[in-house]
Amino acid sequence: MTTLNRKIRAHIEQRILSGEWPPGHRIPFEHELMAEFACSRMTVNKAIAALVDVGLIVRRRRGGSFVAEPRVHAPVLAVPDIRAEVEARGRKYGLQLLSRQRRRANPQRAYEGQLADGGELLALECLHMADDRPFGLEERLISLAVAPAAADADFSAIPPGTWLLDAVPWTEAEHRIAAINADDRIAGLLDVPLHIACLAVERRTWRGDADVTHVRQIFPGTDFDLIARFTPKS
Repeated sequence: MTTLNRKIRAHIEQRILSGEWPPGHRIPFEHELMAEFACSRMTVNKAIAALVDVGLIVRRRRGGSFVAEPRVHAPVLAVPDIRAEVEARGRKYGLQLLSRQRRRANPQRAYEGQLADGGELLALECLHMADDRPFGLEERLISLAVAPAAADADFSAIPPGTWLLDAVPWTEAEHRIAAINADDRIAGLLDVPLHIACLAVERRTWRGDADVTHVRQIFPGTDFDLIARFTPKS
């Protein structure tokens, strides 16, 4: 059951992330939200405090609360929705969930501890398909501390990236891109020749200061490219 402060938070968050309320926009005063949602000041304050904590809102003394400036000023790449990418090419999308495990962070991997933040991780491996052919291999970790609903999501039916874009909108992302040669396992899963050139994209996303997910996606180099369009910085 959704609590009222979560409903208020979602109401404000949706307007910010959709662009309806741009950076610098003053959100309604607390008394205005109290009247709109017929609730107490404490309930409204709790919703706003949560949005401050994730970096979507800044409070100004005697001025009210405003949409924060984005922390990423010039991203080179967007966070893609692979299903949408495949369908945009006029191809039929498919998904194979290869493995799913709920576990604690590996103490030998510092980034897993940061992602778990004291909770558990959901480890997923899946194969994205296009016209019944392998399109990309995905290995993903999701923080259940940040996205607890992921524990019950059906990732055999909906791609993890698509689910996260809808359920836990990101505010900052980091990409690392490399060329690799397919080893025996990758070549077998992607149905490509051994040692063929592949594109490996590693990505981390945050919501405010909270680490949401780490993902590694591998695509055959002959079937996938990355395009970034930008202008010189003035």
